[in-house]
Amino acid sequence: MKMEIHLNKNHLLTAPCLKGKRIYLREVVVQDVSKRYLEWMKNPLIKKYIESRDENIKIDTLIQYVKEKQADKNSIFLAIVLNQNDMHIGNIKLGPIDWYHRLADIGIIIGETEFWGQGYATEAVQLLSNYAFNVLNLHKLTAGCYEGNRSSARAFEKANFFLEATRPKHLYHEGKYQGLLLYGRINKKQLKR
Repeated sequence: MKMEIHLNKNHLLTAPCLKGKRIYLREVVVQDVSKRYLEWMKNPLIKKYIESRDENIKIDTLIQYVKEKQADKNSIFLAIVLNQNDMHIGNIKLGPIDWYHRLADIGIIIGETEFWGQGYATEAVQLLSNYAFNVLNLHKLTAGCYEGNRSSARAFEKANFFLEATRPKHLYHEGKYQGLLLYGRINKKQLKR
């Protein structure tokens, strides 16, 4: 079984450009790290459900993170960009990729809150899932979110992820424990083999 993997001259996974109906996904570059991007990471509504919420994030921290992701041969870090005006509204990550088991995790953030609840996260997850299955030939994708983060849960469910498990009272959040929802999606083409 041949696996088609796009590598650049440094043997790193090359970030694809994936076009959807309303958005496209392209590599996050250092130039994307702007004051607006920093504001996403400082916004209490966004920070509420990310693990770096207590860190004092600065531009330098974000630049370093982008550079690390660009150099990571087991991750793809993409900007979510509107087709109509090229506005960068969020990011999505595939990885780390376990090449032996052909598994990867997906994480997503829509930083521009005016675009919440409009299906952009679902479209981004679907685009990246299709790439992971049809190009990288991965077998399974996983994702997790806080039980209280219904928006993320809905986005994954609409992108054909299924709830595999709930870890009750697993994460300490806002003074109490809440569950962790674990989602998965299996490459159906591989099931037919």
